[in-house]
Amino acid sequence: METFFYKIVIQMESVEQKIKELTAALHAHNYRYYVLDQPTISDYEFDLMLKELQELEQAYPQFRSPDSPTQRVGGSVTKSFAHVRHEKPMLSLGNTYSEEDLRAFDRRVCTALGLEQVDYVCELKFDGISISLQYENGVLARAVTRGDGVQGDDITANVRTVRSIPLRIDAVGLPPRLEVRGEILMPHQAFERLNAERAEAGEPLFANPRNATGGSLKLQDSAEVAQRSLDAFIYFLNTELPQVHTHFEAVAQLRKWQFKVSEHTALCHGMEEVFRFIRTWDEKRRELPFDIDGIVLKVNDLQYQKQLGFTAKTPRWAIAYKFKAERVCTLLKEVTYQVGRTGAVTPVANLQPVSLAGTVVKRATLHNADVMRQLDLHQGDWVYVEKGGEIIPKIVGVDLSRRPANSQPISFIASCPACGAALVRAEEEAAHYCPNHALCKPQIKGRIEHFISRKAMNIDSLGEGKVDMLVEQGLISKAADLYDLTYDQLIGLEKSYQMQDKERVVSFRDKTVRNILDGIARSKEVPFERVLFALGIRYVGETSARKIARHFRSMNALAQATKEELLTVEDVGEVMAESILSYFQEDGNLQTLYSLSEHGLQFEIKEGGMSGPDGTGAGNALQGLRFVVSGSFGTPQRRKEIEQMVVEHGGELLTSVSSRLNYLVAGENMGPAKLAKAQQLGIPILTESEFLQMLAAEK
Repeated sequence: METFFYKIVIQMESVEQKIKELTAALHAHNYRYYVLDQPTISDYEFDLMLKELQELEQAYPQFRSPDSPTQRVGGSVTKSFAHVRHEKPMLSLGNTYSEEDLRAFDRRVCTALGLEQVDYVCELKFDGISISLQYENGVLARAVTRGDGVQGDDITANVRTVRSIPLRIDAVGLPPRLEVRGEILMPHQAFERLNAERAEAGEPLFANPRNATGGSLKLQDSAEVAQRSLDAFIYFLNTELPQVHTHFEAVAQLRKWQFKVSEHTALCHGMEEVFRFIRTWDEKRRELPFDIDGIVLKVNDLQYQKQLGFTAKTPRWAIAYKFKAERVCTLLKEVTYQVGRTGAVTPVANLQPVSLAGTVVKRATLHNADVMRQLDLHQGDWVYVEKGGEIIPKIVGVDLSRRPANSQPISFIASCPACGAALVRAEEEAAHYCPNHALCKPQIKGRIEHFISRKAMNIDSLGEGKVDMLVEQGLISKAADLYDLTYDQLIGLEKSYQMQDKERVVSFRDKTVRNILDGIARSKEVPFERVLFALGIRYVGETSARKIARHFRSMNALAQATKEELLTVEDVGEVMAESILSYFQEDGNLQTLYSLSEHGLQFEIKEGGMSGPDGTGAGNALQGLRFVVSGSFGTPQRRKEIEQMVVEHGGELLTSVSSRLNYLVAGENMGPAKLAKAQQLGIPILTESEFLQMLAAEK
């Protein structure tokens, strides 16, 4: 009996030690990947280690530590966020847009300290969400938003998913209680991907990365936050240390503790160096992979900071210089309305063309009726236009001095501009919708265009102009009608379009018709997960469709799923579950599904795993590997096919060359800068043939 218990004790000690080793190794790899950008193992190896740790923690939960790397993937659901009072207020900074105001700030500082010149630390002013991180004995214990400066919201579960924030700090001399402050933000690439997914799912787009970051951090499901690819920079040590006497030393200490600190931080001796830093980054800010909206100046000496103190709202030892957003004034010609495939009606401002941030702007979204009402637009107004988050043109105001006398306000429409149906608006939503989804032509066209798109059924021989013609001719009104088209129906069809003062003719000749019918026939082999995405169920994006397909494995099983069963799928929340249930309750949708099934589309995952583009198992030959595909491969479509092969075989597509990249697939006439950087970093460069051999090696 003693021997039996002795063996159990030894086994438990071994498991505990293994969990500790995996935890430490994963923390180290996470730091090298997300902070240093110098990974030493592949994503696949990392995922295997993480999976092993998850399985051990599930079997032996008593050994799971609060800073476990498994917390990064989220999973906890927070119904409400507790309010937490800051130990020291999180004050905002005074703002200025002028160099003269900065000189006045410098004069006030020097006068108060009795000095002729002061050293400042200049930092990028990140356009994100401020955060306070509190560590106890080296472990992240709490993450709190700024809130009103006195108290904020406890969003610890969500912040644990931000991979550049350490969950544990192992360092000699670390104080038992440590508070640091910084900014959580969303990089441009993640923002564009998120908005693309929302557009595909029929959800309203975020106006800029800052709004997207704020919305992400307040999500109730931390697993969904983990999918948003948030990043963070730490810039302030809020705990006094006897060996740290300046802010610049504090930043260096943060870096030693493996916090992600901006490399673009400078110690400036006097205002001329400050102005050089500001002017440099005013020019270079568009090269950054994230948004900044200015520069922050902080008095370097911590003792001087104490002497200067605070006003009621701001520190006297720091100020923010904000870059002027490029703004232009132009004539609002008219407001028109677009109807999307989900029926959402979006107002669009049509402008007198004007140059803004290097591009000619002719249109700007007005988002919804609430935004229009806030702007109080009138006929003939001259409006101020900026680029929101340096990306999306938006109207930010009206030049009232130029408003015509007796001009009438512009009100949001009450009926659909396409079919005349009375618009509806759900209580909890900002958008208005046309409910006539069966007969409203923009919705019909939008759904079919989504159905044939590359990430869905990939019927590339059909395009927007051709779909328009087929709908107008009454040949198609739903996706299933595509599979009933015949050669005789299509041959000879022709229509003229006026595009940018030029007439464009779309005509269906023999080769065009045969290509269309061949493309439709080939789409019958598209795998189930892409068929599900192609249906255009509201809120179900490409990633969600893949996860739902893998869970239920057939359309029949999905159609019979209960709300509770849907909610067990990763990333499926209440809203998406309700949307899926609603889709399968509509007779028109069920008729379409029956017709698509009769035409032979893939409505289940074939035995052996997920389906590839040809209906066979795609496999995981590229699992954990990152690729950039660049250059020409004969036709634009061929390049898209190669990119699709990367994804379908488990690889990840990147848009730029960096140390994270595993392979560059190079075609003809690729950019010399990409090629040179890949050669400099020693990244293997593959031809199309070598890439295909890599896939063939799996078989």
